[in-house]
Amino acid sequence: MQDTAEQTIRLVPRANTAPAAPATERWSAEAIEALFDLPFADLMHRAQTVHREHHAPNEVELATLLSVKTGGCPEDCAYCPQSVHFDTGVQAGKLMAVDAVREAAQRAKAAGATRFCMGAAWRAPKDRDVEAVAELVRAVKAEGLEACATLGMLAEGHAEQLRDAGLDYYNHNLDSDPGFYGDIISTRDYQDRLDTLARVRGAGVKVCCGGIVGLGESRRQRAGLVAQLANLAPDYPESVPINHLVKVAGTPLADQPDLDPFEFVRTIAVARITMPRAKVRLSAGRQQMGEAVQALCFLAGANSIFYGDKLLTTGNPDVAADQALLDKLGLTTRKG
Repeated sequence: MQDTAEQTIRLVPRANTAPAAPATERWSAEAIEALFDLPFADLMHRAQTVHREHHAPNEVELATLLSVKTGGCPEDCAYCPQSVHFDTGVQAGKLMAVDAVREAAQRAKAAGATRFCMGAAWRAPKDRDVEAVAELVRAVKAEGLEACATLGMLAEGHAEQLRDAGLDYYNHNLDSDPGFYGDIISTRDYQDRLDTLARVRGAGVKVCCGGIVGLGESRRQRAGLVAQLANLAPDYPESVPINHLVKVAGTPLADQPDLDPFEFVRTIAVARITMPRAKVRLSAGRQQMGEAVQALCFLAGANSIFYGDKLLTTGNPDVAADQALLDKLGLTTRKG
């Protein structure tokens, strides 16, 4: 099923942008769509086989996500309650102080998390913003946690500055297939995202990059998103968060029809098969899934979750519920 021919392709951005940088095609969108089309049991078996070849089969990474600067974002991402374009009740706030972030990191570590992710609602941080976040990174690292940040688009030199502060991962999601991207975002081009990922890679920082499903995209477009991730140069992301749309009143996608839960599980399985060494994170939307669907996602190869009762501005299962589910499934957590 895998396309083993090494050939050069171009990632296809929106029509009004310049061509994207070339990448090596490891998986074609057609081959990935064929994975999606497999009988469910066959797809799950293949994903579990790949998972066991590359990871401890019953181990899950716990990552905590904290919004260190909430709201007021000038982007118009149709799913996002933090956009200034939509009336969602989210109030814009200032960047959190170092002591408050340090205390949050200490609580996360005490609850079992090994990675601490910080999100700030900026289109692109200014130099002074990056300097301030670097201080937050140092505080998190001092607590013995892996540090991740998602701050929007990075300018030249910003990734190096964060790296020097100790940042382990930078998150910058592609969100969707490039052909669908213009239907959900108009304030930034697909190429902008690829450029930031290239700067992160160039600085030697690990990449956390995934997308959102349930936005109204087709299965072919879901395959296209996975193809973009699997074919990133020089390699696919070390961490791949797969988010299920959380519908928020006031956003354009508030009334989007629900995605079939088996389609979400299929997306997890396809991500695992095409990016075998990556941590595949079961991210936003877990609160709406229920335990049975989450269990299928773990069986499909998810081995990381966001842990804690809040994801930026939306809800998440509480710590006790997650611990109970992990115990039921016999899953252990990665230590340090």
